[in-house]
Amino acid sequence: MPTQTFAPTTSLSKATAYQLPVLEKGSTIIVVGAGAFGGWTALYLLRNGFNVTLIDAWGAGNSRSSSGDETRVIRSTYGANETYFSLNVRALELWEENQSRFGKKLFYNTGALWMCYQENTPLVDDSLPFAKNYAMDYAYLNREAMAKKFPSIFTDDLHHGYFDPFAGYLKARESCQAVVEAYIQEGGQLTQQFVTPGHIENEKLRSIAVSSGQTLTADLYVFACGSWLGQLFPEILENVITCSKQEAYYFGVPKNLTEEFNRLPVWIDVDGEDFYYGIPGNANRGFKIGVDKRGEIFDPTHGERTHNPEVLKKARKFIGHRFPALANAPLLENRVCPYENSPDGNFIFDRHPEAQNVIFLGGGSGHGFKHGPAMGELVADVLTGTRKSPALFSLLK
Repeated sequence: MPTQTFAPTTSLSKATAYQLPVLEKGSTIIVVGAGAFGGWTALYLLRNGFNVTLIDAWGAGNSRSSSGDETRVIRSTYGANETYFSLNVRALELWEENQSRFGKKLFYNTGALWMCYQENTPLVDDSLPFAKNYAMDYAYLNREAMAKKFPSIFTDDLHHGYFDPFAGYLKARESCQAVVEAYIQEGGQLTQQFVTPGHIENEKLRSIAVSSGQTLTADLYVFACGSWLGQLFPEILENVITCSKQEAYYFGVPKNLTEEFNRLPVWIDVDGEDFYYGIPGNANRGFKIGVDKRGEIFDPTHGERTHNPEVLKKARKFIGHRFPALANAPLLENRVCPYENSPDGNFIFDRHPEAQNVIFLGGGSGHGFKHGPAMGELVADVLTGTRKSPALFSLLK
């Protein structure tokens, strides 16, 4: 498993082995999971004329979920991988469009600063042609220019930086809740229950059971339940979807520097190991620093959301180095973000190999949240027959 997934592999060339279904409008679809992928998928399926029921065990944006934190980064940089770059370009458009429809600000265009240690940084450099093609150019900042523009950042050990003016951060928990609220207002059905898949007969899932004791049926079932996917379908996904414990910390900035730190962009430190990232504004919750290096295996249901002292100690050392004014900053709170990792860091959008009416949608791998609306739109387009799913998202590689 890769230690970080900013740039999922592009070496996959095999087409989707299982034919994804195309349904008539009015067909019944059950979507399990109201997170970044599931909520948006339910909304776009509803908008495309399907009869949709959305089910989530603990509710949209709950603290157990991968989408339950306050904020998430949105950026297009994926090295030489144009699939994700273009998907994020579309996601940016849809975030803007939908937040206007919701009447709720969810996207904060702070820009993103990539802090690079070497002259050549493929993760960023290989994205530059795509940025140019989409008229979304990054600004190159040498060490001196970076220090002048961002005086609160220690730059002496960096070679240069790139500033992406189109990036920023999203409100995560609030976004999930806003999507579900819109889904209900537009006529969708929602129930908060735990789901158990039923039996598969003649290449079809016959039903699902919910915690109330009911049995529900549909023409199609979309399982977009994040870190729980591997647990619901262990025979297929136990070794495909794994959950890791990722930690994020919110530090308090000095009272005389609040405005200065709030003006900082989202940042990513490309150190090749921990890949620390941060969201300075962070919806007024504190200066956020996240650890993208894969953590210990984690149970998303029973695992406690407490920090690992060694991981925090290392993060404190880093933040005091990179942002000297925060060397003694108090820890305000910490969060655990369960990453649902796929083996290669790519998303999974494919059908169950033994059931034609079951779709797996997951593998967010720590970078899926930003793509939520674009993935929801893609699923709806594929199921109406107007688009093909990228081979990159196939279960069979």
